[in-house]
Amino acid sequence: MTQTAPTLLELQRAFGQSLLRGADNGVTAYVVAGGLAPQARLNIYRNTAISVLSTALRLSYPAVQALVGEEFFEGAARLFLEASPPQSAWLDEYGSTFPDFLEQLPRAATLSYLPDTARLEWTINTVQHAPEATPLALAQLTCLTDAEMGRTCFERHPAAQLMRSEYPVDAIWCAVLAHDDDALEAIDIAGDPVCLLIRHTESGIAIDRLHGCQWRIAASLFAGRPLHACLDETTPAEIHSLLATLLAGGCFTRFSIAAQTFDQCTRDVSS
Repeated sequence: MTQTAPTLLELQRAFGQSLLRGADNGVTAYVVAGGLAPQARLNIYRNTAISVLSTALRLSYPAVQALVGEEFFEGAARLFLEASPPQSAWLDEYGSTFPDFLEQLPRAATLSYLPDTARLEWTINTVQHAPEATPLALAQLTCLTDAEMGRTCFERHPAAQLMRSEYPVDAIWCAVLAHDDDALEAIDIAGDPVCLLIRHTESGIAIDRLHGCQWRIAASLFAGRPLHACLDETTPAEIHSLLATLLAGGCFTRFSIAAQTFDQCTRDVSS
């Protein structure tokens, strides 16, 4: 019986598996030699694909590579490529699950802070490539009454993110990328957890530490909860102080009250 030829989709899937996993899957039977063996032709594409995806991971995780060394990183990246092939042609999106992969990697078990360092780097990558959006201007809130202000909900800017870690990953990240061995050696891995605000500014990435109360307020606001929901966390004065800091840092794009959304205040903010 004559074997049925695979469909184009089946052939494409077999080709993709062959690239990252080294599996033939019968795909070489459909490669035209043309003076070069089918397997040799596939190897050209395989080497290119692995090189491009490994480079994408290196660009997203420079501190992780510096912590573990180039050889370790290349080995881990190769295992990750085989287990988690890209689902999109946009390489900036590739590697989001690499921190979880590192957490399960036995050879990285002695570096307990490594997965969270990778999570910080992916958060930074997310902030760097966030879509553009106009930050909410403080003047747009001046028209609100006290009652309206308490019911105000905010929409987080895509280039503003929060992260919490049991390790001082911000200090680790800074010291590693600055090649500051003395600073790295002075870091207390067993110190207190850190709560971080990561945002994009005109001069680059800013990473600020928040204390516990500030973290809870910021997390509540970033989740879209109304301002009055934060009153149980601390005093109104501290809430307004943090809100002013977040607004000045461009952490919000819009606000809403009940079902009404405000891109611009419809009242005269100059009055």
